Amino acid sequence: MTQTATEPQHQTFPPPADLAAGAVATADLYEEAATDRLAFWGRQANELLTWDTAPTQVLDWSDAPFAKWFADGKLNAAANCVDRHVAAGNGNRVAFHWVGEPGDTVTVTYADLHAQVQRAANALSDLGVRTGDRVAIYLPMIPEAVVAMLACARLGAPHSVVFSGFSAQALRDRVDDAQAVAVITADGGYRRGEPAPLKPAVDAALETKDGVESTVKAVLVVQRTKGEVAWTQGRDHWWHEALAAAAPTHEPVSVEAEHPLFVLYTSGSTGKPKGILHTTGGYLTQAAYTHRNVFDLHPETDVYWCGADIGWVTGHTYIVYGPLLNGATSVMYEGTPNTPTQDRWWQIVETYGVTKLYTAPTTIRTFMKWGEELVSGHDLSSLKVLGSVGEPINPEAWTWYRRVIGGDRTPVVDTWWQTETGGIMISALPGVTTLKPGSAQVPLPGISVEVVDDEGRVLPAGHEGAGYLVLTEPWPGMLRGIWGDDERYRDTYWSRFRDQGWYFAGDGARRDADGDVWLLGRVDDVMNVSGHRISTTEVESALVSHSSVAEAAVVGASDPTTGQGIVAFVILRESAHGADPASIGQELRNHVAREISPIAKPRQVFVVSELPKTRSGKIMRRLLRDVAEDRQVGDVTTLADSSVMASIQAGMSAGKSSDG
Repeated sequence: MTQTATEPQHQTFPPPADLAAGAVATADLYEEAATDRLAFWGRQANELLTWDTAPTQVLDWSDAPFAKWFADGKLNAAANCVDRHVAAGNGNRVAFHWVGEPGDTVTVTYADLHAQVQRAANALSDLGVRTGDRVAIYLPMIPEAVVAMLACARLGAPHSVVFSGFSAQALRDRVDDAQAVAVITADGGYRRGEPAPLKPAVDAALETKDGVESTVKAVLVVQRTKGEVAWTQGRDHWWHEALAAAAPTHEPVSVEAEHPLFVLYTSGSTGKPKGILHTTGGYLTQAAYTHRNVFDLHPETDVYWCGADIGWVTGHTYIVYGPLLNGATSVMYEGTPNTPTQDRWWQIVETYGVTKLYTAPTTIRTFMKWGEELVSGHDLSSLKVLGSVGEPINPEAWTWYRRVIGGDRTPVVDTWWQTETGGIMISALPGVTTLKPGSAQVPLPGISVEVVDDEGRVLPAGHEGAGYLVLTEPWPGMLRGIWGDDERYRDTYWSRFRDQGWYFAGDGARRDADGDVWLLGRVDDVMNVSGHRISTTEVESALVSHSSVAEAAVVGASDPTTGQGIVAFVILRESAHGADPASIGQELRNHVAREISPIAKPRQVFVVSELPKTRSGKIMRRLLRDVAEDRQVGDVTTLADSSVMASIQAGMSAGKSSDG
């Protein structure tokens, strides 16, 4: 079998002995979950959460694919995240060390959070928000974002967080679909050293359009940048004034376990965003369980940092709910990794003694591109576990992350999950698992996964071909549907393997001879070249394994001969700057042929200065596909830098490629 970049030979890392000796999660969890999966989840729910009414039933799957977990139990998410820790005497524990991009800092204790969330819940109630109403949150990464989410949860009002980088139209689409009654926003936030306004986008989003008025009746505005903002009397209210006027205490609303906690919108193939619905009891169970075990969390001593944004599900589960449920101390950072300097993250790790760090492969590869010298000047010895999220991580980035950031000693947990799953599904356990760079490893205890072929036949361990990743049993954090569209929920996730009753994740995968799972990216990112299924992730990993390449993105473009041709866009390392693009392109094409197979050799390799990325760091491959197929480039409003596409197109026109 050809050795590929996603399958490094004979490279494994056992758990550090000291970490394993005191690990939260042990191998016993796998045996317990395998013996009685539902009893296992019942124990997690009862031990990790505080219930107003303890559930007697774990799972009702009678109306599959609509699940009910712990359905006869009652609880409140905010009380579980805050109140119970204060009641237990931990009010003085730091919940968040917040760092603003300009350098301002705030320390928020659990007692502080408790006081603010109660006032915010009363402020929302004073504005007419009731249990069951939806509230849109359009905020930068500031402490008020966490307070806003928890205040909604305290009322039993599902929140819909919209990433603050989205346009006014994207906000309007989400507000309309959820029929939100209120929006919580800010005058602006800081991004790359400059204030970025937010309130104007809200004003534009809420305008009457085609005679249709917005459902929003109230807007709460946090004062962050102190810039001038337009004001609609009667609708707009300053956050600080509303909270000051609100009563200081609030009794949390006890809701049923299946009461909606939030709706989070994700991209859909039809162009209409999908409102992913998560409910309370099951989601909180999985959030607390996965955060505690995957990150080996010791709340009394750990300082945890997830570098995501609350606008994405990673921010929901691993900045807000998971850490707070577990009584953790977290770092929360407002800005970008290179503002004001490229070592900003490592300053923060050193200052706060961060022990657990969770970020995306794109961010890791960016740090690789910037160079090790930015890291070497900082003491990162506090780090004990590193995490990766968002896309498959190529082995070179994995090993760099462990060696340079982790001092050649920390476990790297590569986590696979989705907005729809609510929490991590496949991951190493840092005190148990012998790690393989590039592999997500095995399903967590209590999670059931298979890799299958087109007909739903389970592919055995060691099978060479790519298959489809499916989830064969319901899990507590699973989505409960698409908001307002049950049929779309069935069609999107359950129709592909309807006869088997399996959830189709939309990802390609394979299992190696040991049974470890290797993710191959989205199925729509699996290219068909002359009848051969080739993963974009595998080709990207092969390209990045070359010493000249810092980052790569690969797409399949229509080809009259082969069906699809492989087109690669690469960013070169500093050491390779000045190289002839045609020569380096040919060298990289041959490198991929050696690493994977001649059939995987890119048709074209384009050297670019940047890749089109959203503000959360995801590469927008559909835009690269537009360029590769010589189509008009689609919507670029979600890009961090919309000028990138113009630069790429100009480079292609200048012929900076190697054609084969």
